[in-house]
Amino acid sequence: MKKLFYSACVAVLLLQSCQNRAIQSEETPTVDRASIDATVWKSMDETGKFDWSSATPAMIWNALNLSDNVLSVGFKPANVATDISTTIDKIDIKQGEWATAKRTLLEIIYQEEIKLNPSFKREHLEVFEENTLPVVNVLVKNYSTVVALRNSGLVRYAEPMGYQPKARTPIAKSSSGCDGNPAQAGLVAGADYTNISPNTKSSWNHPMHNIPSAWTKSTGAGVGVMVIDTGMSDAQDNFGSQFNQGNSTGRTIQKLVTLPRPTFLGIPTGPVETPNDACGHGTSMAGALAAPRGTDGNAVGIAYNCNLVTVRASQDVFLDASREIKGVSDAYILAGNRTDIKITSMSLGTIISSSQITDAINYASNKGKMIFCAGGTSFGWSAGFVGVIFPAWLPQVNAVTGVKETFTKCDVCHQGSEIDFVVHMEKNSNGRHVLTTANSTNDPATVGGSSVATASCAGMAALIWAKNPTWTRAQVLSRMQSSANFFPNKNGNFGWGAIDMNKALL
Repeated sequence: MKKLFYSACVAVLLLQSCQNRAIQSEETPTVDRASIDATVWKSMDETGKFDWSSATPAMIWNALNLSDNVLSVGFKPANVATDISTTIDKIDIKQGEWATAKRTLLEIIYQEEIKLNPSFKREHLEVFEENTLPVVNVLVKNYSTVVALRNSGLVRYAEPMGYQPKARTPIAKSSSGCDGNPAQAGLVAGADYTNISPNTKSSWNHPMHNIPSAWTKSTGAGVGVMVIDTGMSDAQDNFGSQFNQGNSTGRTIQKLVTLPRPTFLGIPTGPVETPNDACGHGTSMAGALAAPRGTDGNAVGIAYNCNLVTVRASQDVFLDASREIKGVSDAYILAGNRTDIKITSMSLGTIISSSQITDAINYASNKGKMIFCAGGTSFGWSAGFVGVIFPAWLPQVNAVTGVKETFTKCDVCHQGSEIDFVVHMEKNSNGRHVLTTANSTNDPATVGGSSVATASCAGMAALIWAKNPTWTRAQVLSRMQSSANFFPNKNGNFGWGAIDMNKALL
């Protein structure tokens, strides 16, 4: 009976939605998907970026209707400047003029929405609850709401959270990094890995950054690292009961989730999400960064004694859903508020920028976190674009991409002027990628792209910070830069280059 009742409710809501959109179509300018996408790609071609600040209210409203109608609205008091990037971590949205601005904004939205749908309930207005950032995520179906927001003087930005352009080339959307992360067959000792004590496998690329010799000086002990990704497999005991095996001792692991449950027309649906990684991408990133130096024959991570927090913030690598934008945003807020976290690593991204994620990254950066993001790996969704993706191109972020042994771009890795560091992660001869931890079993998996380059670079930063625990983030970054092969001249596509950990740990 409950399922029947729910189906009936959904049918009524859908009918009402269709009727409302029919009314809207007579009153508002129509901008079709092809036109929106053409605008996005034109901006990408000309500037390498796209944000919604230059879009018309009609374009924003139509993009809402072509996605899930969830609008991300960054607010401010009328007397405050729009750019709050340097002070966002000091704002209390529950007090004073910020609380007043939020109440006023929500009232504006609600009054516009009930003009279209008088039965719209106020409790369905906020799709996702926000307790830290000056942002509201609201259900918007009336064109006049977008216009009213633009005219209110209280809005920093208003962006459709779930809209993404279609790829320009006829490539089907891939699984976006979700292959389940199975063990890799056919790995060869001496070629793909080196056996090291007590009984673990060091990936073939580790010597290219002098990581094995660096382990005599630092193992990442005492440094907290957060991996923001698709979660952690609950079937992998190397990130469970065996996290402190072998030479990995006295450290902690925590598995969290910030990805909200799905919503439909502002109403949560489905079960609450768990930290478990059904995708496999998050587990592989954590493996390359922090897997134990153990006794079970698995692959070792670069910072094998660091403290680890994994956060399931997304379903897959491509941030194309409103709840994924919210999940990533909340993960950065979580990192910012934790004094034990020094470094974040995120190998997720999107073509269109998100001001809400930018707010969250500014928040974490202002709190002193060192932030690493993947420069981009070509899947079906990014076909036709090889530049640095969002959020890696943000100035607060260290953007990382992958290169082959001979320092040429990896087959699917993006590059560009915003890249800060590269990691060797693909063999020229056979395309073999970096060893990591599979979702289950003690047989290693392999993983490539700018994703594993990012996690690896974050692991190197953890080694440096552990060796120099009193250093600031700026000092750690300066040492990374001066230890890379292009220093003191930054390369136009590969940044400072590949880090030599012998130099980094002098």
